[in-house]
Amino acid sequence: MNVISQFLRLGYINWTLLRHGLDEVILATRLFRPLRFLIYFNPEHWRKTAAAAPRGVRIRRTLEDLGPIFVKFGQLLSTRRDLLADDIAEGLTLLQDQVAPFPSEKAKEIIETAYGQRLSEVFASFDEKPLASASIAQVYAAQLHDGSMVVVKVVRPGIKRVIQGDVDLLYMLANLAERYWSEGPRLRPREIVAELEKNLYDELDMLREGASASQLRRNFTGSNKLYVPLVHWHYTRPNVLVMERVQGIPINNIDELQRYGINFKRLAETGVEIFFTQVFRHNFFHADMHPGNILVSTENPQNPNYIALDFGIMGTLGPEDQRYLAENFLAFFNHDYRRVAELHVDAGWVPAGTRVDEFESAIRSVCEPIFDRPLKEISFGQLLIRLFQTARRFHMEIQPQLVLLQKTLLNIEGLGRVLYPDLDLWQTAKPILERWMSDQAGPRAAYNSLRLNAPQWAATLPELPLLIHEVAKQASKGRLQVRLSPDDLRELHREIRYASLRTTAAVAGAACLIGAAIIHSLSNYTLIMIAGIPLLSWLSAGIGLVLIIAAWRLERN
Repeated sequence: MNVISQFLRLGYINWTLLRHGLDEVILATRLFRPLRFLIYFNPEHWRKTAAAAPRGVRIRRTLEDLGPIFVKFGQLLSTRRDLLADDIAEGLTLLQDQVAPFPSEKAKEIIETAYGQRLSEVFASFDEKPLASASIAQVYAAQLHDGSMVVVKVVRPGIKRVIQGDVDLLYMLANLAERYWSEGPRLRPREIVAELEKNLYDELDMLREGASASQLRRNFTGSNKLYVPLVHWHYTRPNVLVMERVQGIPINNIDELQRYGINFKRLAETGVEIFFTQVFRHNFFHADMHPGNILVSTENPQNPNYIALDFGIMGTLGPEDQRYLAENFLAFFNHDYRRVAELHVDAGWVPAGTRVDEFESAIRSVCEPIFDRPLKEISFGQLLIRLFQTARRFHMEIQPQLVLLQKTLLNIEGLGRVLYPDLDLWQTAKPILERWMSDQAGPRAAYNSLRLNAPQWAATLPELPLLIHEVAKQASKGRLQVRLSPDDLRELHREIRYASLRTTAAVAGAACLIGAAIIHSLSNYTLIMIAGIPLLSWLSAGIGLVLIIAAWRLERN
């Protein structure tokens, strides 16, 4: 987008903000504060019709008017409830990624170019009326020559150029916001735009989406909980995705689900089980599980299974994040706030220098009012949001994978409570978490680790003597170099701190024990005696033992 186009687009954005009564967003900044008098020249200011709507509604309407890329931006922003006021977050969750369809003739042209064949040579039939039209792609129903019923997802023409232009503009606005808006630095708009850019370009790649669908399908092979449509790889291209067409009821069509006699309690619990299974067993989860992407099969109404659609946004967690998250959940519901605080520091989610006792106190003040209610009334997702808001005060570094996780959990939990208001998410999730923790720490974990690593060890062991010799030779010549990353330095700082505490506790403990022995050996010491031993010796020995045990526990940790 050239400078003139960018300037005109920026002018249109400002006018749209004013038209929806959001002049306070512009005129509250230091940059535009001297121009506040211009508000009186805005006809919408005098009509007051736009400003009559709640703030969240006005922001949603503004983003919808600005186009699909800004809608995507708003949808992403809605996941950052730790940063937004509740009314704005609720307004943004209602954003719909629906745009006018582009001509089907253009879609057919894209398909024929992708295959290098006429449409009739690829498909036995092709319905020219799109099933759905979104900002990134358009979906059609078709039939292959072997009789398979499929859906064809075609990337919108010219969308890459549109994305790049609007993303460049968003970066410019983010820079202005951080510089001139008092709330800008706290909201970190540049990070949000960078995440939006990554998600948008990921969604443009149909090969990537197909691979994600295939992985999720493989993970749930043989499962009666989640069905993932088959990808027809022979027909899939970078801008065209062909998948099995599936039939089901949209999960938010409550009346239709009731007509088929669907067991709502089981349906809600299954959604929770699917989420936690993806996160803690497969480490690969569908991160866009809103009602528009979920169908319900009617084959078994008493034990219904989900059908997943749209695999453009997927999430993963590293093994350490998995462990810390599982331990966090378990510690939360055991009211072990000290452990929650320690886990955040150990994981590097908050700075290493954070005072654990202060963080523990802040977490307790957030969680205790929540846990005063029955478990079935506690929102897991809202608990995460409150935790993120609290951790933000302690300079928590935002983890993109955790933001995706929070968004997905909110979707699943909110949907579950609509289906079955008495859903006890914790009772459904706890067995999965405990089983995962047992698998990670028990004999089975040791056996699995040995089985997986044995071939690698067998290949590496013969090379070990040579590697040791090379390291020793480099060290003897003074050429041995060590590279440390910032994470390594933080870990080293933590280790040094623990080592210092261990040494201090051990030395002080030994000194107390020696002092106790010396006092006991004094023949003329006749003050308070217990069992023939001076009270001071008992106290000194007790303190010494406590310090030595503390040093031993620090060594174990």
